Amino acid sequence: MKNYELVLNRVEADLAAGRLRLGGRLPGERSLAEQLGISRPSVREAVRVLEAMGVVRTATGSGPDAGAVIVAEPASPLTALLRLHLATNHLPMGDIVQTRVLLESWTAREAAQNQAGGEQLVVAEGLLDRMDEPGLTPEEFHLLDAEFHVALSALAGNVLIAAVMSSLRTAIHSYVLAAVPNLADWDATAVGLRAEHRSIVAAIRAGQGDEAAALITAHIEGFYRAAQLR
Repeated sequence: MKNYELVLNRVEADLAAGRLRLGGRLPGERSLAEQLGISRPSVREAVRVLEAMGVVRTATGSGPDAGAVIVAEPASPLTALLRLHLATNHLPMGDIVQTRVLLESWTAREAAQNQAGGEQLVVAEGLLDRMDEPGLTPEEFHLLDAEFHVALSALAGNVLIAAVMSSLRTAIHSYVLAAVPNLADWDATAVGLRAEHRSIVAAIRAGQGDEAAALITAHIEGFYRAAQLR
């Protein structure tokens, strides 16, 4: 494996596990070299390749902007095009909901049946724990909610589905947040959403593929109907 592939794999793993986010900074050359067992010049070369790929942006010096910053997911050639379209928020909400049902129900079924995505499932459960924190605003809750659904989409190991769902994140967050004023009781809705999330994860962990798919379908479509989105 080439040196830049070692660094890229590390970036992908850290993004998937939530240890690194867009806008986050890569560890320094010395730290990466020690962690990956390669030389510092090799790390420097790898970072230059990642910069050319559009994964990181680098700046010299010792200030707060110095170092290599993550500016795109490693799947950037695909997600950049999708985000450009989806970020316009002009997609019909019904189409987004239907796409989510198709992708997420398939992912949940596959992950449960194959007992796949163990590490990513831990990430999803961590997001649910954060959603349980008291005092979250609807926006904070739904940011975590969108991230949770993106994490679920990675469970089956299909890179294309994970990339599409990642690109849908902004559109999902926008339409869900816009629905909050349409809900009769947001606090009660949040309690219900938390319970539904936990049931989905429990079904996946129990290997109940059809149940997990049915639960996630009911979860997505139920919110859409409750909020009377158009």
